[in-house]
Amino acid sequence: MAVKTLTDLEVYNRAEILAEEVWQEVTGWKDFFAKDTVGKQLVRTMDSIGSNIAEGYGRYHYKENKNFCFYSRGSLMEARGWIFKIQKQKSNRRNKGGAFSKRTRTDT
Repeated sequence: MAVKTLTDLEVYNRAEILAEEVWQEVTGWKDFFAKDTVGKQLVRTMDSIGSNIAEGYGRYHYKENKNFCFYSRGSLMEARGWIFKIQKQKSNRRNKGGAFSKRTRTDT
């Protein structure tokens, strides 16, 4: 099947669906600080994945398209980093910051 439009690209459609899912998740967070810091950054990063695919698709030359695909991949890796950080922070909150308090003890 030939790709005729941007929305024919499966990778673009998947990126847009995932970005929407992340948006819905983050807007539901009750913790304002987390939403305002890592939440906003995660949403921006997820949005940039599809945006870079779209911009590359609109370029006339293959090499330009390829560069924007690399940018998109970089945004995907950044998103994975933010997700890892969010998971770690949630775990720390559940553990009442136990690991942090151990590392900041001054009596040892």
